[in-house]
Amino acid sequence: MYFNSYLFLLLFLPLTLAGYYALNYLKKQNGAIIFLLGMSFWFYGYMNPKHLLILAASIFLNFGIYRLFDLKIAGGNFIRKVILFFAVAGNLGVLLLYKYYNFVVDNWNLIFRNEHSLRNFIVPLGLSFITFQQIAFAVDAYRKEVPEYNLQEYALFIAFFPHLSSGPIITHEQFMPMLRDPLRKQVNWDRFGQGLYLFAMGLGKKVLLADLFGAAVDWGYLHIPELNSFSALLVSIFYTTQIYFDFSGYSDMAIGISRMLNLDLPVNFNSPYKADTIMEFWDRWHITLTRFFTGYLYIPLGGSRCGKIRTWLNTMFVFLCSGIWHGANWTFVLWGFLHGCFQIFSREAAGILKKLPRAVNRLVTLAFVNLAWIVFRADNFDVVRQMFGTIFTGGGGGLNGDLAEFFRLSSLEKIVNIEIPAGATAIVLTVLVWILILAGKNAEEMADNLKHGIARGALVVAVIVLSLLNFSGVSSFLYFNF
Repeated sequence: MYFNSYLFLLLFLPLTLAGYYALNYLKKQNGAIIFLLGMSFWFYGYMNPKHLLILAASIFLNFGIYRLFDLKIAGGNFIRKVILFFAVAGNLGVLLLYKYYNFVVDNWNLIFRNEHSLRNFIVPLGLSFITFQQIAFAVDAYRKEVPEYNLQEYALFIAFFPHLSSGPIITHEQFMPMLRDPLRKQVNWDRFGQGLYLFAMGLGKKVLLADLFGAAVDWGYLHIPELNSFSALLVSIFYTTQIYFDFSGYSDMAIGISRMLNLDLPVNFNSPYKADTIMEFWDRWHITLTRFFTGYLYIPLGGSRCGKIRTWLNTMFVFLCSGIWHGANWTFVLWGFLHGCFQIFSREAAGILKKLPRAVNRLVTLAFVNLAWIVFRADNFDVVRQMFGTIFTGGGGGLNGDLAEFFRLSSLEKIVNIEIPAGATAIVLTVLVWILILAGKNAEEMADNLKHGIARGALVVAVIVLSLLNFSGVSSFLYFNF
């Protein structure tokens, strides 16, 4: 089920809010948790009910492993390490099977000239996020850092629908205390209003902006030979814009839904294109994934404590893992490699970079991120070569006419009875959007200082109505694929 759908907005969300608060009002706190868990299962299984079996089995098995850590077993620490090994291996095994089996077999066939058959796997929604969250929980349980939780609490911690499909990756100490807090069982209207505002802004970002730029990006990547240098560069900027509003929109909506339920999800997206360095970019983009890799991979490998060369290797390994986590394609590996190289370079050259004007550092960082997104978006290396070749050697000229048509204001033209140049609209809209990205406050900052009033309420209603009217052309969130 998508946040940006009629079913979710007009039925699922109102029913979830009403049922959860009604059960808590009746002092049925355990019933409220089970109800919220049931709604999360409905959300998860709506697109493919078979995947519910995978989710339920994963939850039961991981909860059983967590309970094993509580038992006093002969062999002590060694047995605990064995249990942890099988917990991590089992979770990664499921992820590897569904997400990377065909990738491995395809490359095996290519290298050894075999003809092993591929499988038609449909990757369960949010499998990467679920896997990492359960691995983190197992590691914390092994370290004896997890108090006692019952099955329904653990199941909701994993399956809580706002973060289930695209994050953030949450930890038990962030989520479980809120679930048990009696003050969070009742409606907090101030927080409800903040959540509704965040949800509306996120919905607008996705439907009105991300999908608009995304349609142009899809056309551009399918028609690279028809582009000149300017048009190809704009297509790359369009994708940088699309993925920003797509991920930012999802993050706002997830946090907004949770806040309406009087629960909190950690911030996962914090104006990353305002970053002055690539290190700061990763402190702002997909924050909880960065935190996971830092806490459960980079630091256990030795972090930056084992000399310069080891630090470089640890950094590169983490970014290669981040790349392959995003998808079973060598383009994602290259994207991770490029980010690893730039991260290492930026750290080693930090003394020099600090002497440069802040605007220069920000521009260099943003330019690198934009060019790296080309690799990320491309289906294969041939597309990467074509896009970079066209950007740098594609010749002069204005914006491609077919590309510009995605930004034509047909409804406004009918009202004013004047043809508005689509190319000019595309350029002006892109400039205005980037002013908003680089100079505006993010939605959560605005929500935290929200003052209820007619104007703000009208804005929320207007964005939701406009989004509803544009649902026919809506696509899934990009991070659903990762």
